Order: sequence, then structure tokens, then C-alpha cells
Amino acid sequence: MRINKNTTITGKNVILVPYRKEHVEKYHEWMKSEELQQLTGSEPLSLQEEYAMQKSWLMDENKCTFIVLSKLKYEETKDEIASMVGDTNLFFANCDDRLCAEVEIMIAEEWARGQKCGWEATSLMLMYGITYLGVKQFIVKISYVNEISIRMFEKLGFVEVSRSHVFQEVTMVKIVDGGWIDWLKQNLGVWKVFEGSE
Repeated sequence: MRINKNTTITGKNVILVPYRKEHVEKYHEWMKSEELQQLTGSEPLSLQEEYAMQKSWLMDENKCTFIVLSKLKYEETKDEIASMVGDTNLFFANCDDRLCAEVEIMIAEEWARGQKCGWEATSLMLMYGITYLGVKQFIVKISYVNEISIRMFEKLGFVEVSRSHVFQEVTMVKIVDGGWIDWLKQNLGVWKVFEGSE
């Protein structure tokens, strides 16, 4: 998405940066993992296909993608590639006169799991979607086997609306309202959005 190609979002423990060409090689290495393919419902791509995907997502107005960095590691190294721990996405659609976005989160680095990086990165993405992109409803589709992600979204206020035995996934929804926005802000604490230049 062109609107976020120069956007950086900082939280307490993570930083979200646009998915750029220099991130592709490490992302590609992550996606060779059969575990991550199963958890995210992804098919492996060649490195060339991954570069093409990154380029197309940058220009696609219906996809907003950020790479998740460990803030501590980035402050120590000033190296985005070494600090990469995962990614988060919004996929847009109009449904029932609302601007809806499907949310995805992946924490690929095992050392970064269990530290609430996924929770914070998702919360930042939700707030960005509400504040800057006008999202009124969020949707998640999660593999049955990804119980950690299901529990996280339940804690974020999402409610299960259906299950697909064909795709082996659960669909959960959260409609945006003022009380939930206040709750997100309170739980996130200080977060900042920085718009860089070309």
C-alpha cells in the first residue's frame, strides 16, 4: 500500500516498518518453515516470486503490510534485518457498508515468541487501521492448529462467527467502537506514527 510506504510505527517493544525489498530475503527464509506455512496457511514461493510479491503489495491499495522489528534489538544494532521478528498485514474489503480489513500477524523468530510481540504488533496495526485508514470492522481467519493466535484475538475482543472444516480455520470478527478504542489505547500505552520522506 503506497500510503504506508514511508510509515514507521513505534510501540513499547516493537517497531513496525514498511515491507521493503531489503527485507525479502529474510522473509523468504522464514517462509521455508513448514510450521509457519501451516500456521499461516501459506504456500512456499521462490525468492523471485517473493520479490515480485513485495513489489506488488507495495502498490496494491487493498493490502497494508509492515515488518515487525524487535525494538530492543534495533536500538542495540540499528540493523532492521537483524531486528526482524515477523510481519503484520491488513487486507481491505467493503462489507455491509463498512470498511472491513482482514488482519494477519506472524511472529517468525522463535526467540521473540512468548514476549507479547504479536499482541503489541497487532494492537498497533489495529490502531493504525482505525486512526489512519478508517477501518470499521476487523476480521481474522486462523488455522485450527494455531491456538495461541486464537486465544490472543479472543483477548483482543474478537468473537468467533464461523468455522470452516474445509479450510480448517476459524473466522473471528471485531466491530470498532469507542469503548474498544479506549481499551486498546489504554493497553498499548504510548505509540507513535512517523512519516518519513521518499
